Amino acid sequence: MAMIASPSAHRGVPVALGVCLVSFAAFWAAQRAAHVSMIDLMVYRAEGATVRAGGDLYALRATAAHLPTTYPPFAALLFTPLPLLDTALLRALATAGNLALLVVFVRLSLKLVGHARGETVWWVAAPAVWCEPVWTTVRYGQINLLLAVLVLWDLTRRPEGGSDRWTGVGLGLAAAVKLTPALFPVFLLATGVVARLRGGRGEPWLRHARGAAVAFAGATLLAAAVLPYDSWRFWTRTLFRASRVGHAEDTANQALRGVLARLLHTPEPGALWIACVAVVAVLGLAVAVRAELRGQRAWAVCVCAVTALLISPVSWTHHWVWCVPLVLLLWTRGRRAAAVGTLLVFCSYAPWWVPHGTGRPELHQSGAELTLSAVYGGVGAVFLALARTSLPKAGPGGVRVKP
Repeated sequence: MAMIASPSAHRGVPVALGVCLVSFAAFWAAQRAAHVSMIDLMVYRAEGATVRAGGDLYALRATAAHLPTTYPPFAALLFTPLPLLDTALLRALATAGNLALLVVFVRLSLKLVGHARGETVWWVAAPAVWCEPVWTTVRYGQINLLLAVLVLWDLTRRPEGGSDRWTGVGLGLAAAVKLTPALFPVFLLATGVVARLRGGRGEPWLRHARGAAVAFAGATLLAAAVLPYDSWRFWTRTLFRASRVGHAEDTANQALRGVLARLLHTPEPGALWIACVAVVAVLGLAVAVRAELRGQRAWAVCVCAVTALLISPVSWTHHWVWCVPLVLLLWTRGRRAAAVGTLLVFCSYAPWWVPHGTGRPELHQSGAELTLSAVYGGVGAVFLALARTSLPKAGPGGVRVKP
């Protein structure tokens, strides 16, 4: 028998929506009062203009900060409409778009963790906009929320029969725009292989991984056809020059490479970083695969996201918008203290409490400063360990039939 919503439930949605809109309006006002430049958005605009003019994409230096192009060529193709818009209008649309994407991201995160109440989206989005990764994403005009939405849309879909023509498209396009999400198809591939080795059906995961690979290849080949020189340059040279993005030790870099660079007081942690990345990648993927095979997709997706952030050469603080599903997952799985602690860390803006900027003071941090400048990476490492101990016991055979 169908359940009939109570009058209080109907009243709850407008109240939650109102609170969220007030929070968003205050956020927008605060961003304007802070005179945010949306510097990354201006780089995207310059990339689009360079493509339209037939210029050298990876020789570009945009804005007063002389920032380079760092994304694959397919991203620059998507940016080609941006120069057609006035700068003020572009900034307003980017802010509104990111706020809308945050709502969608929260909705998909709640779907991932199995929470279906509609008004909860608004109650969660209202404070989530103030956490540092989201604030900084909007401040810079970044695309982190768009990529996260593509990933979660793809991984929370349940098409009839286990797959359809869209399976893997979100993951493939996200990876074609920015390489970090490429770990998700690797996770799906590893899950399918392990499932087969254990005598189960690995085809659903393998099919999903194939769909992502096809979408990634299609987008990348399209970019190569339109921008052959830039594509060749990116995939043969630029891809391997992580230093173009910024100094490894920058406080904003919360990846393992950044944490180690600050800890060792060196601009390049070298072999130690490579060894740590290899260990974290293997252990993180192992936990994600184990969670997926035990029917715990929420744990698997969050573990994969955190692993990708830790092993990437650079994971700026605004890349950690994945803190939103992390907190929701911990809360809904009864890890309330861990959820509150994680929320406080990502709302603390702690990485910005330490000296940073000109003169590269991050190479000379004290013990307390090192701790504050590593909090996101530290939370990520703790989360991986917690995920490993939070998984339920494996069922017979340890493999599910459907992902």
